[in-house]
Amino acid sequence: MGDIHVIFKKEDIKEELMVGKVAVVFDVLFATTTITAALADGASSVIPVYDAAHAEERAKNFSEPYILAGEDQGQVIEGFHHPLRTHLQPVVKGKHVILSTTNGTVALQRSSQADRLYASSLLNNPAMAAFLSERHENDTIMLVCSGSSGHYTLEDFYGAGSLIHYLQEEGNWNLSDAALTAWLFYKGNHLSEADLLCESRIGRILLKAGLNRKEIEFAASEGLFHTIPTYDPISGQLKEGDYESRKT
Repeated sequence: MGDIHVIFKKEDIKEELMVGKVAVVFDVLFATTTITAALADGASSVIPVYDAAHAEERAKNFSEPYILAGEDQGQVIEGFHHPLRTHLQPVVKGKHVILSTTNGTVALQRSSQADRLYASSLLNNPAMAAFLSERHENDTIMLVCSGSSGHYTLEDFYGAGSLIHYLQEEGNWNLSDAALTAWLFYKGNHLSEADLLCESRIGRILLKAGLNRKEIEFAASEGLFHTIPTYDPISGQLKEGDYESRKT
């Protein structure tokens, strides 16, 4: 029987304690939603980076077709593609997406010492639960909520609770208090997924700034894809499926 823990925000990640663990990162609005959708839409990979400078450095010696996408504090980075699926879907097929976001890609980088690292969202939680139950049923799984610039976020905690719900349907797991709280929150919510995300602090900020509600409704589409974004520590890329060998 495996263990499930929840980390509330990326600033709480202790990188040395990720060694030997399985990490699943959430940034529902929107980095891990974008990653899941990009791979489902045919991107060759998504490469999460810390910031725009790291993205541009990574691109310098990249020989395969790629695009730069990203935001910083909610603003599209100059010279980069808008990181929402609406903007990326027409251009990602067959390309690598070098992605920089304020929270989600940073959380992925900080979690990269884990033996296995995945990105999840409401879009792919049911498939991720089935995958984790098959591959990691006796492992310790750390569900990492990216949060927002040092603060806990409701939507990531809800995303973690959603994954725990589907994991519980697959088998028995030992839940930490934080994991149990996330699961109970998910089960006890009476709003629609879209309404919940819109009522979150980040959701309200985005809508007030002019974001189309349909973008949040898409992020709330639970179980839309079967994509399993998997981090390869050798290449630094998230790709569909599992890489062959553990880090040494």
